[in-house]
Amino acid sequence: MKLSQIKNELKSLSTIAFQLPNGELVPSHFHVTEVGKVSKHFIDCGGIVRNEEVANFQLWEANDYDHRLHPEKLLHIIELSETKLQLPDLEIEVEYQLKETIGKFSLDFDGTNFQLKSKLTDCLAKDNCGIPTEKLKVKIGEWKPNETSCCVPDSGCC
Repeated sequence: MKLSQIKNELKSLSTIAFQLPNGELVPSHFHVTEVGKVSKHFIDCGGIVRNEEVANFQLWEANDYDHRLHPEKLLHIIELSETKLQLPDLEIEVEYQLKETIGKFSLDFDGTNFQLKSKLTDCLAKDNCGIPTEKLKVKIGEWKPNETSCCVPDSGCC
């Protein structure tokens, strides 16, 4: 979900709810403690230099049960962040404190709740690493070692 999408959804809501991948809701007394731009400049395992940018929201809950973040307030925070930080229409990444560490999630909306979606690691250079795009399907008994491999029986490699 991009900033423009969350702003559009917030305009039609009377309350905000974030739902974790396991179905639990983030407690309703959460705060958005940060909105920022996170830039990642890195090199992948294939030697390609990459740049990624996301808009980052940090959700936090405290023992402040009397205050609730209303949609118009979050909309104001996002718009202020766009102006002050010169945020383009970036994809949103959400940080939320799990039991032992901070979880990072992508964001979606189901018409009622904002959905925190689990993020997974991935190899960005599969073609350079020799990782097949699809898992090879081999029937037991049909697999044969590569004849050019040094690791065939009686080759002395093992």
